[in-house]
Amino acid sequence: MRTALSPSAQNGPVDAERNACTAPQLRRFIKSRAYVPMHELRRRFAIEGGDDDVTGVDMGSGSHVYVGLPEREGRLLGELLRARDVGYELSLDPISPIVVGVFPMRPVPRA
Repeated sequence: MRTALSPSAQNGPVDAERNACTAPQLRRFIKSRAYVPMHELRRRFAIEGGDDDVTGVDMGSGSHVYVGLPEREGRLLGELLRARDVGYELSLDPISPIVVGVFPMRPVPRA
């Protein structure tokens, strides 16, 4: 017996890639606000993933931070962090550098 698949089921991975955020989109969204908690990034860009998704980001000079995003989005945010386009707030609860929110580092020029 054949069953019809919905268009989203047929094109699942392709749609996910097409709807995936880019580094410029992340930067623009973060710079449009004073502070963005990590859960807001997940919600705004419909970033799917498990609660335990964590990406390690090498910040240079031997320091690492951990971002609660899947690997692709974590790498994009890591690029912004390393370039100092965005800053970050670390969680102080566990003794590990876990990013809980981000904020713009340079003012956005207004036209």
